[in-house]
Amino acid sequence: MFEIVFLGTSASAPSVHRGLSAQVVMVKNYRFLIDCGEGTQRQILKSGIGFKRLNRVLLTHGHLDHILGLGGLMSTFMRWESIDSLEIWGGTWALNRVQDLVFGVVLRGAKPPMPIHLIDLKPGVLMEENDFSVSAFKVEHRGPDCFGYVFQEKPRRPFLVERAEELGVPAGPERAKLVRGEPVQLADGRVIQPDEVLGEDIPGARMVFTGDIGSLKGLAEVATGANALVTEATYLDEEADMARDFGHMTAGRMARFAAEVGVQTLLLTHVSRRYRERDVIREAQQYFPNAYVVRDFDRFLVAKGRPVQKLDESAHPIDPTDEE
Repeated sequence: MFEIVFLGTSASAPSVHRGLSAQVVMVKNYRFLIDCGEGTQRQILKSGIGFKRLNRVLLTHGHLDHILGLGGLMSTFMRWESIDSLEIWGGTWALNRVQDLVFGVVLRGAKPPMPIHLIDLKPGVLMEENDFSVSAFKVEHRGPDCFGYVFQEKPRRPFLVERAEELGVPAGPERAKLVRGEPVQLADGRVIQPDEVLGEDIPGARMVFTGDIGSLKGLAEVATGANALVTEATYLDEEADMARDFGHMTAGRMARFAAEVGVQTLLLTHVSRRYRERDVIREAQQYFPNAYVVRDFDRFLVAKGRPVQKLDESAHPIDPTDEE
């Protein structure tokens, strides 16, 4: 399962209630900071998640509202916090700007407080563990080398306890070996194969994060059937031409897309100060009822076999009276 904590949900510039783009995805002992807008370090502190194990940064693109917080974050690491190393993944253009910001402005020739690895991103699998993977895919926005990310749990075959008991497989190491896909020999000499006691694959949870996006080209390939699609809603349909000109999406367009490809839950972020929050959610929910406009510090749990779960009261469908 994946937990996502939204640290900044505003588009382009902060508002009174929203910081700039940043979110943390947590899975097992891993943490991934996706984008790092201005003020992210303060949002991390306010959220209560802290800096521990926050050593992987995934950048969607190089616009300043998505990377400027790396300067402050690095300054904090130099003086207050300690991590063993820092990986910053991004396209070439984004990493060039990070190089200027972190090494040129913050460090200015000083030795980094930890090894810093700038990793030039290409589409495909970035990280693969026993039970989940993280992949990158190309998106179209303003400028080159823009990426989205897919967090995917691996499928699992359930152990059929009743079938194992029928076959006389005792509880203990024998069953553990079968779960790992290894045959076992019972005391009476019979050999039990894993297929005899394992059910059909249960697909793992999948969360897709687009970042800023100006085109739906190729998105269906990664988003179809996703448990959660996290994407932008910078404009409303009434300003669709402006959205297209600036390489962004409308809430309505993303909601229609989510309905078309069978997404379970739509989490909309990158909200412009030009709109009332309730108008954004009203537009989205008319096409896709299970849409949310997320707020700073909202938390969601994405797990296989069940609806996306809100982890606190602040993470709620915004409907009624909010006129931010």
